[in-house]
Amino acid sequence: MVTFEMPSGFVFDWHSHDDHQLAWAASGVLTVRTDRDAWVLPPTRALVIPAGIRHETLSAGNATMRAVYLKPDRCPVSWSVCTPVAAGALLAEVIGYLGDSSLDPQRRAHGETMLVDLLEPVTMTTFDVRMPTDERARAVAQVLFDDPADGRTLAHWGRDVGASERTLARAFLADTGLPFGQWRGQLRLRAATVALATGEPVAQVAREVGYESTSAFVAAFRRATGSTPAAYFAHPGEARR
Repeated sequence: MVTFEMPSGFVFDWHSHDDHQLAWAASGVLTVRTDRDAWVLPPTRALVIPAGIRHETLSAGNATMRAVYLKPDRCPVSWSVCTPVAAGALLAEVIGYLGDSSLDPQRRAHGETMLVDLLEPVTMTTFDVRMPTDERARAVAQVLFDDPADGRTLAHWGRDVGASERTLARAFLADTGLPFGQWRGQLRLRAATVALATGEPVAQVAREVGYESTSAFVAAFRRATGSTPAAYFAHPGEARR
């Protein structure tokens, strides 16, 4: 197990590992991105990243990442895709135990076996918010990444970046696979998920990402994830609303 202290905005740029990796935020919030998906990980969730999968890891605010590396030939888990798992108190203790550099090989092997036994997959929504490649559409997208609450229409944006509304609409659809409205909705929900994971109040997050009311935001979040914001980040088994 390796511990990484990650200041706000820190990025482990695109890379892959020869071993399977379990990435967990002991404090703060991590975002792990692959070529098509992004997982927001509060301390109640961890992510199994299979060997060979290209990814980058970012911190939202100050975070402490603990990473456990497992040899594929000694690990019974054979997931071929990144898989989020519940991170309860016992899993946290085992991760800490594996950080003891004095463990002999037999005790370490027993600890890794227990760790694998504790890996309980959980459902998490990923938000594939790709940046458009068209220069004018990308300029719009960058402003919205910085301020998801910006509510300007494509017609308004077109006047700002020197393109017609139709041209921008075609660029977003061609480059991201989503119409502009859906793309912006995904962007807002991903930004909201990061903020919620840091503990910001739901009403505050709703305003920050551009929703007119808390109820409208909660409804959109439920449609996307199947649960309320509180339930989404609760420890498994908690009945939070």
